[in-house]
Amino acid sequence: MKKILLIQTGGTIAMSAKGEGVELDPEAWSDLLIKQIPELEELAEITTYPLFFEDSSDLNAEHWVNLAQCIDVNYEKYDGFVILHGTDTMAYTASALSYSLQNLAKPVIFTGSQVPMSSVRSDARRNLINSIEMATTELQEVGICFNDHVYRGNRATKLSIGDFDAFGSPNLDPIAEIGLDIELHVPPKKLIPAFENNAAFSNEIFVLTVHPSLSMNILDCLDLTKLKAIIVRTFGSGNFPMKGEYNMIPFFEKCRDHGVIVAIVSQADYDAVNLTKYSAGRAALNVGAVSGGDMTMEAALTKLMFLMARSDSKEYIESQFQIPMAGELTVDK
Repeated sequence: MKKILLIQTGGTIAMSAKGEGVELDPEAWSDLLIKQIPELEELAEITTYPLFFEDSSDLNAEHWVNLAQCIDVNYEKYDGFVILHGTDTMAYTASALSYSLQNLAKPVIFTGSQVPMSSVRSDARRNLINSIEMATTELQEVGICFNDHVYRGNRATKLSIGDFDAFGSPNLDPIAEIGLDIELHVPPKKLIPAFENNAAFSNEIFVLTVHPSLSMNILDCLDLTKLKAIIVRTFGSGNFPMKGEYNMIPFFEKCRDHGVIVAIVSQADYDAVNLTKYSAGRAALNVGAVSGGDMTMEAALTKLMFLMARSDSKEYIESQFQIPMAGELTVDK
């Protein structure tokens, strides 16, 4: 029987539904896990580890590093890992770990729930059973398991607040589907170098969402000396205002002059940024902006944070940002 490490980080799955709202309740979660899902022991030999108990909105890069270190320390002891995590920032953490845990030869599965495990109609039981079983497979990457689907961690994004099918992967089909049998859609790698944990992240980054009537005076207040990169969430395939007082090109030029990377992603979930298609994108290219292709917002942000912690070279970071590291980017888009 395979050995699985079940790592608890908090989130709705660890909350109590008693009272007026929901609150993190580590002791209640531990009792419920044993009492309500005894059949987990039929799937694997499970060791539970309460790494921390936090609402996922409070998680940051320090938590990502701690989580990666936990897997690193226990890597040889277990055949797979399941991480219980809040849904709000699950895709950020999964993306961050996909870059950090390099040459991964074992499954690292994130899951959680929309409803606390203590609730009668919780989706926690289903997600947890599916995730434990997924962790016993030959999957060799970071995934998010939710509602009978497994998505590549750095391709997933939260699409729904109130639906059990909370996550989707707009630009990549699920890497596994769970029905009567588990169908893996990614073949195992035959030769994998030694596993490495390279978790480190820089927070010298800012995310800017383009919107109509965005004031350039506000952007002028940004202290670019404290930033290494700005992610710009543009319209469509890379469009933004180009006329009059709302013209964004002077701001991009200012970023370039300060050595700040400008990475462009789309506010649309599906398909890819193409900076050669329209005049705005071409103008952005001319002042040094780079395309995030079909990366999710979560994947692009954590990738830049990871790259910036590894190098101070703007050229290196920009070039690596546009090359797939862990399947987060489609190269032909």
